[in-house]
Amino acid sequence: MQPSLGFFVVKRWRRVIFFRIYMKYGSPVKMMESYISVLTKGICQSEENGSFLSKDFDVRKAYLAGSIKDIISQFGMETVILYTALMLKKRIVVYHPRIEAVQEFTRALPALVWHRQDWSILHSYVHLNDGELEALKMCPGYIAGFTNSEVSNRPDLYDVYVNLAESEITVSQQAKEAMTMGKLHKDIGQLIVQSAEDPDKPNSQVVKDISLKTKEILTSLASFTEVLCDGEKPSLNFEALKQKRFPPATENFLYHLAAAEQMLKI
Repeated sequence: MQPSLGFFVVKRWRRVIFFRIYMKYGSPVKMMESYISVLTKGICQSEENGSFLSKDFDVRKAYLAGSIKDIISQFGMETVILYTALMLKKRIVVYHPRIEAVQEFTRALPALVWHRQDWSILHSYVHLNDGELEALKMCPGYIAGFTNSEVSNRPDLYDVYVNLAESEITVSQQAKEAMTMGKLHKDIGQLIVQSAEDPDKPNSQVVKDISLKTKEILTSLASFTEVLCDGEKPSLNFEALKQKRFPPATENFLYHLAAAEQMLKI
């Protein structure tokens, strides 16, 4: 599992403080004392650098560092394909010959499913070698970035392929059934685009707008669940879902979303 972006922000700041402590005392003992203080108390005090407080480094600020508005500007209504893939915990592969472009794009993608706040799914730079690919395949759902165009010939690695250089999104054959688009997806896509096109809305507000729509969908899904045994997680009552007579694409999406949220009866 990869560390969160917030981890790197905090780690970089601590590293500067610890380096100066080591330079002053010439011993790792003082440095380790400060490191343990951060882990146990969330604070590191230094005569030269003042105090470091973990609470001052809100991980959510790191999560919002990428631009969802840039993604939507590039892909428009097709952004809903990325949203759907992330909601269903599908495998997304992103290709661009420049690593900077890959990392900037992939870093922002998990914000489309803000309710999870899970950046551990992000593997922003993967090589086409057996070791890295085997590790990647162990993940049930991920966002993986590549600079090698040959990855397009590896459908075993992705459900959704994003050719960032050509602004093209392709859904693999094996994922098409789960990724069937309908009126619900059109509505979500329109909301995403309209929010992003508002010049007065910052990136954080666009993320919030999408998150509110996601909450609405999850609330609707929860209304079709039941608890079979005390202490168990609610599971989907498929008959209750069918009785609602949603359009086929909506019913299909909610069913696969329940699977992604581990709400299906075992």
